[in-house]
Amino acid sequence: MAEPPSKKARLESIDYKAPKVIAEIGCNHQGKVEIAKELLTLAKQAGATVGKFQKRHSKELLTAEQYSAPHPVPYNSYGSTYGAHREFLELSMDEHRSLQEHCKSIGLEYSCSVWDTTSAKEIVSLNPVLIKVGSPSNQHWEMQAVLRDEYEGEVHISTGMTTKEEIEKIVSFWEQGKGNAKERVVLYNCTSGYPVQFKDVCLLEIRSLRERYGHRVKSVGFSGHHLGISIDMAAYTLGAEWVERHFTKDRTWKGTDHAASLEPGGLSRLCRDLMATYTALSYKEEDILEVEQEQRAKLKWGCYNSEKLEACRQ
Repeated sequence: MAEPPSKKARLESIDYKAPKVIAEIGCNHQGKVEIAKELLTLAKQAGATVGKFQKRHSKELLTAEQYSAPHPVPYNSYGSTYGAHREFLELSMDEHRSLQEHCKSIGLEYSCSVWDTTSAKEIVSLNPVLIKVGSPSNQHWEMQAVLRDEYEGEVHISTGMTTKEEIEKIVSFWEQGKGNAKERVVLYNCTSGYPVQFKDVCLLEIRSLRERYGHRVKSVGFSGHHLGISIDMAAYTLGAEWVERHFTKDRTWKGTDHAASLEPGGLSRLCRDLMATYTALSYKEEDILEVEQEQRAKLKWGCYNSEKLEACRQ
């Protein structure tokens, strides 16, 4: 369905489309597939477009030293080492298939972030509508080659803790792909912190991404790790077509990401307010709107007392 002309902003040629929201469940399921399914259902009820998880093979991704080291925040650890912690939180491919089926049953898109080449190949086999490359992995070319050359869906790439030169390398890499590879890429403004203070969100980077790469990739998104939801409205207004937020049932749960996540009530308000912002982002189609006509006749000087003023002029 074509967007109405009133949605096309004049100054920066932003063609506003209905906002799309990714509920990044990640590893907030605590390693339990039933919690993961419950979070998907809650995300759908809140109005999210996509429910997303993470997939990694820790022994492929980590060095032996990293794998055997203790978790940097012992309170959040689910294992005696960082490697054991990561293995505890990892869902099997059969469990990911069951999550994808659950998404289909409730009308929610399934997606996943991939951290390594093996995980990329596994998630590609599920053929979700989109696959995410998180900020830590956006210079992993072997992994991205799998997504570029062996997959046809959208690839969403975050740019947290990434230099401008590295962002250029990402876009150039996808431009080298066959066919419409670059037209499947969505670049995300992101600051990698949990949580991120408002001064470090740097929303105007959305404008920079649009100016530099808007004609070279499909679109631009925003992945936020801040508190609250007001920042997301500004991100959408600046041109982010996708908004991604971490999602949990309870922010007090054990784990690194919960503190920077939205609970169901917060996600629901986010989706509601983004749609309200979308609805409000238009120009007047006529000087006096229908909703104003009655008020104009009743309140505006020169309208409600026009007969009296005419008599005075005579």
